[in-house]
Amino acid sequence: MAHGRFLPISSFQALAMFRRGLFYSYLSIYLRFFLKLSVTETTLFASIPMVLSIVFQTLVWGRISDRYQRRRSLIITGEVLAALGTTLVWWLHTLPVSGPQRGYVIIIGFSIVEIFWSMSNIGWTALISDLYPDYMRTSIQGKLSTIGAAGRIIGVWIGGLVYDGIGQLYEGWGFDRGLLFFIASGVMVLSTIPILFLPEGGISRKEVTSAGSYSPKFLLLLLAMIFINFGRNSVAVIKTQYLSLEEGFDVSSQLLSYIVNMQSVAILIGGILIVPISKRVKDELLLVFGSIIGIAYLLGFVLSNLLPPIFLSNFLGGISDVTIMASSYSYASRLIPPQYRGRQFALYNATFFLSWGVGATLIGGPIIDLLLRSGQGPVLAYRISFAAAAVLVFIGLLLLIITNRLEER
Repeated sequence: MAHGRFLPISSFQALAMFRRGLFYSYLSIYLRFFLKLSVTETTLFASIPMVLSIVFQTLVWGRISDRYQRRRSLIITGEVLAALGTTLVWWLHTLPVSGPQRGYVIIIGFSIVEIFWSMSNIGWTALISDLYPDYMRTSIQGKLSTIGAAGRIIGVWIGGLVYDGIGQLYEGWGFDRGLLFFIASGVMVLSTIPILFLPEGGISRKEVTSAGSYSPKFLLLLLAMIFINFGRNSVAVIKTQYLSLEEGFDVSSQLLSYIVNMQSVAILIGGILIVPISKRVKDELLLVFGSIIGIAYLLGFVLSNLLPPIFLSNFLGGISDVTIMASSYSYASRLIPPQYRGRQFALYNATFFLSWGVGATLIGGPIIDLLLRSGQGPVLAYRISFAAAAVLVFIGLLLLIITNRLEER
């Protein structure tokens, strides 16, 4: 039964990561260099939608999920509505004349679309815990990371080709003319097909009780994950901008796809390795290891003047991603009562989703813009933002060690 369920789950994961690699690997560059938004402004396409995502996951969809125990329905509805919204955002963003105005249409449009995506996110997170016991979750997350990485590799590669029309048109063509929007929308609809072969999920009404709440260990874990994820992901949006700087590496969209895919390759390999490792090493220790590797990845971007170390650093970033994602999910799932998976997983999701956007808007983007306005060179400005990110991960690592010791006591 578990193997029969894994095929549709893995198919959805591959398609979802294909779409993310295809679209989001290049959207920041489009906003920054084609539509001429500032660095901080480019981060808004991630931060505002993520804030709305968490608000709706916590206050709306998580409550609906817990009350009605409907997981599959949330996923399918969210993906279809988001697909329609994505196509509409492209059309709306072609209407204004100025680049910045078009950029803000994308930001506002995806803020609304994210409300529907958040239905899918909370349904997916809770469904995995419904379908698999706690001793299998790290292994399942590792396998899904591997499959998702394969999908992302293909998505990033195709996105790099489409972004500039296979090098025959102009930088930004794929977004400007809508092809990247259309492909992403089609993949969202396609991804709902395997979900139809899964059970609805949820637990029986008899298991739903009013007992239980937030454990202190879970809350402290959330605090640690806030620092770890905000550190790692505060530079996720701006990393491609840094690599594209004329004053720096000045990579083409094709070369950029290879660099980005080093992280995907690492996730693919790491997802395979973490399956046997998770059977021998506790989630708590894996999470510490992933955080240390995350710090090394960020420091690599601070210190590297050549592309080979950048490739290596991005590889380490992928190893960190898969290790942290798999182990933290399993760790959190053990601390969450089954009847509260919707609402409490919404808080767990918040540490990731908010970090990807809000971290860039409040930390990475302002640091860079402030240094640029003060006369510093762009390369140094971006590198300092990577250093600040490493400090945040280190703080999260210290909090995580405290959490683990409390667990042992």
